[in-house]
Amino acid sequence: MRKLVLYVLIGLALLAVPAHAQFASTGTTTLSVSVGAEAAIQIDTATTTLSTSGTTFNNPYTGLTNFTYKVRTTKTGGTGSVTLQVTADFAGSGPKVASPPSPGDALTYACTVSTYGCSSAQTASTTAATNVATFGANVRSTKSGDSGSVSWSLTNDPVYETGNYTATVTFTIAAV
Repeated sequence: MRKLVLYVLIGLALLAVPAHAQFASTGTTTLSVSVGAEAAIQIDTATTTLSTSGTTFNNPYTGLTNFTYKVRTTKTGGTGSVTLQVTADFAGSGPKVASPPSPGDALTYACTVSTYGCSSAQTASTTAATNVATFGANVRSTKSGDSGSVSWSLTNDPVYETGNYTATVTFTIAAV
């Protein structure tokens, strides 16, 4: 019986040592983070007014839309882009993006971005997104974002009925 008590006491003592050893005056942990590709855009010009100079139909309607973007692409093989699409066309008897009233009428744009590559001049579309800017691998914008703009040009066609017309353009940014 004494041996049994002795074995039990020794067993309890051995079990108590590891439990007690887990506590100390300091402790550590390892932090792990997986940073992935991300992208965000802010349109700084909520309403872009297209206007023309002159009264002889020689000058197109022009305007400028400013935006700020943040992007981080994958280090190897990463890509990204800013695109736009006319998601609500001009209504009424004025200009049209989807079906212009006269041959040659178009809403076109060019891009400026602070650091990375812009696409060449593009014709806006209601059926597909068109490129504004593209990004390659390991692109990282500043914390406050980088600036960009779209310079618009709309044909000044005398067939447009007088009045105010609006269209909605949706910008999209993506990164992988």
